Amino acid sequence: MLLTIDVGNTQIVFGAFDHQSLRHSWRVATDATKTADEFGITFVSLMREFGISPQDIQGTIISSVVPPLTPTIETLVATYFHHDPLIVSSDFPFGLTLDYANPREIGTDRLVNAAAAYERYHTNLIIVDFGTATTFCTVTKDGRYLGGAIAPGLKSSAETLHAQTATLPNVDLAPPEKVIGSDTASSMQSGLIFGYIGLVDELVTRIQQEISQSTTVIATGGLAPILAPLTRTIQDVLPFLTLEGLELLYRRQNSR
Repeated sequence: MLLTIDVGNTQIVFGAFDHQSLRHSWRVATDATKTADEFGITFVSLMREFGISPQDIQGTIISSVVPPLTPTIETLVATYFHHDPLIVSSDFPFGLTLDYANPREIGTDRLVNAAAAYERYHTNLIIVDFGTATTFCTVTKDGRYLGGAIAPGLKSSAETLHAQTATLPNVDLAPPEKVIGSDTASSMQSGLIFGYIGLVDELVTRIQQEISQSTTVIATGGLAPILAPLTRTIQDVLPFLTLEGLELLYRRQNSR
């Protein structure tokens, strides 16, 4: 089996693949103060609940946008799964031409998503990833990664609104029944959810106008199932796109 690990700013998402099929995935909080042993015990415990033991894992691949945590996760893999992991970098064989001023500046999660999406669709793509930040990546049908846009994430925006005001509460990020809120909570939900949908649709529309071509627009990330159906522009939701991309890159690297 293959262990895929996506180290994000808010969560670490990891999954176990058996013959290219995702058997299960898990999410744990990103915490740079935790040791490799603390993460290792958590990983192994969660996996054992689904009948997966450390001995079942024959390989591991990691994408990380949190550099201080990368060595910790590497040590976790070496200690608990007894092999050295592959670490994704901008030098990996993504199957794309990176038309970007400095490819090393691109978050590896964005490149992993782009590789997985292009492998699936082979057409003009916009990939919207609803994470701590919301990223928009553009890939052409001939496999050129053009870049995109980065916006504050919806959860980050909601937390900032609560933290920097005296009386506004934390609210669930759920769509209200109507735009005109009848109380503070529903008014905040309206502004956050529908305002964010406007941000997504506007950025996607402007990207499409800029490249002057029709695109397939897909979404991934934790909030994608909630937000994508409310947009006018997103056509498909792939919640495990990053993990699937990591599995793809592992296969490519081992077939070279």
